[in-house]
Amino acid sequence: MLTVSILLDSVEKVQRFVSVISKYACSFDIQSGHSYVDAKSLVGIFSLDISQALHLTINGGETEMEDILRDIQEFMEY
Repeated sequence: MLTVSILLDSVEKVQRFVSVISKYACSFDIQSGHSYVDAKSLVGIFSLDISQALHLTINGGETEMEDILRDIQEFMEY
């Protein structure tokens, strides 16, 4: 399990993000304040305040983690 900060501050970014992570079998959760949603759910993400950074928790194996982090790099906030 790994948690990173991401920024999905536009409809286009949210759509691209969901498309990218949907190819992985592992689960992804997004936290904003006290709310948690399935990161593969467009409706779930749009129920959050996407104007600020979100916390993405990746529940995957170590073998996938490197590929996932590379694929979501454009959304990560450092």
